[in-house]
Amino acid sequence: MDVLNTTSRKRETYEVHLEYSLLWECALGIAAVTNSPLIKTLEKPAEYWKQVKSNITEELLTQLNIVEEKNTWKSLLQLLHQEKFTEIKHFVLYIKELSETDLKYICLPFIGQKYEKTRKKASIGQCAAVTELMTLTKDNPFFPTYIKFICDVNATYLKKHLIAVMEGWFDEVINNENPEEITTYLKMDYESKIQKSKGMSPEELIEWATGGIIYLPEPSIGRVLLIPQYVYRPWNIEADIEGTKVFYYPIANESIFPNNSHIPNNFLVLSYKALGDEVRLRMVKLLYKNDLTLQEITDELEMAKSTVHHHLKILRSARLVEIVNAKYCLKQNAIKSLPKEMEQYLGPR
Repeated sequence: MDVLNTTSRKRETYEVHLEYSLLWECALGIAAVTNSPLIKTLEKPAEYWKQVKSNITEELLTQLNIVEEKNTWKSLLQLLHQEKFTEIKHFVLYIKELSETDLKYICLPFIGQKYEKTRKKASIGQCAAVTELMTLTKDNPFFPTYIKFICDVNATYLKKHLIAVMEGWFDEVINNENPEEITTYLKMDYESKIQKSKGMSPEELIEWATGGIIYLPEPSIGRVLLIPQYVYRPWNIEADIEGTKVFYYPIANESIFPNNSHIPNNFLVLSYKALGDEVRLRMVKLLYKNDLTLQEITDELEMAKSTVHHHLKILRSARLVEIVNAKYCLKQNAIKSLPKEMEQYLGPR
């Protein structure tokens, strides 16, 4: 792990760390294949995911169905943050040796330092603590049911499931997709972020690596962890662990095609693809004037809500639109910077 940026003004900014591993890619692949609503927006086409599912064993498919129903991909990511695992066998051994209480405590989401005692009590099955955690996370689309599952599930069953799905995906998918090549992509992006970050502030580095996320310092966060990923492109995934904000960010095109100067940055491609549609341009114009809810946009365009939601996902994946306080907002700076990004890509004549 490398520390890329730091400052003595600890209350005003944060340290940025970077690490990469095929194990992160494995867990995120499991998260991706079990997120049915999002699959159509991933860079890898829907046909790829369909092919993956048709080639895996029934046992792995059964485990993936559990992941999709219970969102246990979250458990895998939480566990991977406990140590710097280099091989799947070390990760499996770690899970096997965990006590029931420690396993459940780690799998439960971190929702803030002030609620750590509640999280600890919930991990040992105290009903009031479980209910409190579920109430505190009620605005999250899956945390309440996930928390209930983790607190109620048999620990031996949970261990067997997590090991089976992780080992299964690694053996049947990662190992069949040229893991050396994927590792090279991840390593190149890791190294490029270290090299190009010189002279950048922590905030600038986060915005550059993630393709537009502006993450301002928070009093309780002293560390930001950047983890490059290939399988979930073009999406960034955000997570919180104690004292740390995590961004699993999509690796840049330059890390996949290092010797081809004609390959544009993937966010440049996504931006222009997103804007190359009449409906999405109309959405951009609406959001240029006001932040709007999904229902308000649907009413303005007189279209089906599912159709509007699909177009908004594409705009969000291109980092042109974000959600703030339950409203969709246009990222004005992202729109304004597009001509400059195009100019940089084209280079001198």
